[in-house]
Amino acid sequence: MSVLKSNLLLLLAAAIWGFAFVAQRVGMEYVGPFTFNGVRFALGSLSLVPLMLFYNKNPQDEGSKDRSIKHVAGAGLLAGAVLFMGASLQQIGLVYTTAGKAAFITCLYIVLVPLVGVFLKQYVSMSTWLGSIIAVAGLYLLCVKDSFSISYGEFLELVGALFWAVHILVIDHFSRKVDVLKLSFFQFVTCSIMSLITAFFIETISINTLSQALMPILYGGICSVGIAYTLQVVGQKNAQPSHAAIILSMETVFATIGGWMILNEMLGRRELLGCIIMLVGMLLSQLQNIRQSKKQNESNLAYSCSKSQHELL
Repeated sequence: MSVLKSNLLLLLAAAIWGFAFVAQRVGMEYVGPFTFNGVRFALGSLSLVPLMLFYNKNPQDEGSKDRSIKHVAGAGLLAGAVLFMGASLQQIGLVYTTAGKAAFITCLYIVLVPLVGVFLKQYVSMSTWLGSIIAVAGLYLLCVKDSFSISYGEFLELVGALFWAVHILVIDHFSRKVDVLKLSFFQFVTCSIMSLITAFFIETISINTLSQALMPILYGGICSVGIAYTLQVVGQKNAQPSHAAIILSMETVFATIGGWMILNEMLGRRELLGCIIMLVGMLLSQLQNIRQSKKQNESNLAYSCSKSQHELL
C-alpha cells in the first residue's frame, strides 16, 4: 500500500471520528450519556470480533507478543477503566457544549501526551513546549468568556482530555506486549459494562428512547469504533506515527464542519481564531517527531544504499 493511500485512509478515519461528535451530541437528545456509551461500545466490541478471528488465523508480526487471554484481559480492564472516564466526561460535556468545541478540546491530548511524559522522566522538546503554550492560548480564546469563566461542558471536556492522554500512554505501554485487537476488544467491553452499570443506577433505559437514538448509536458504535479503528490500524502500517497523529487531529475540523452543517452550530470570530491557534499549537507539538521520522528515514535509506553497494561488490 502506498503512503498516499495510507494517508487517505487515516484522513477518512479522522472524518468519521469528527462526525461522530455530531452523532454523540444528537444521541443526547434521546438517551443519557452513560446509556449511549454503554450501547455504542458494546457494538464497537462486537464489530472487532471478525477482525480478531481473521488476524488470529493470519497472525502478522505478533510472535513476540503475549496472546494469552489472562494478560490481555488484565490490560484491557485497566485501559477500559481509563477509557470509561475519558468517554464519560466527553459524552456528558457534549450536553453542554458544541461538537466542534468538544472535538478541539479533546484533541489537546496531542499536546498533553508528551507533557504527561514529563512525570515518566521522558524528554520533552522545545517545539512541544512552544506548541503547548500556543494551544493553551487558542483554548483561552475558544472557551474563556469575558468574565474569565469557562462553561461546565468545556471544563468536562478539558478534564476528559487528560484522561485521553493517559489512555494513549496506557495503550502505548500494553500494545507492545499483548495482541492489539484483543486489547481493544476487552477495553471496549470494560467501558461498555461500566457505562451500563452506571446508567442502570442514574439513568432511565427504555427500548423506545434507544430506538429513537438508533442511528447515532449505530454510527458511534460501528462506524466510529469498528470501521474507523480498522482504517487507523491499516493506514498506520505505512505511515509515520507523527504524520498519522497530525492527520488524525483533523477530526477537529470535521467535527466543526459537521456541527455547522447538521446542527447549525456557529462559532464566533474569537472562537474560530482560537480553533486555528489551537490547531497550529497541536501541529507544532509534533514538529520534533517529524524531524526524528525524517532522520530515521534518511538513516534507513543510507543503510539500504550501503547494503546494496556492498552486495554489488
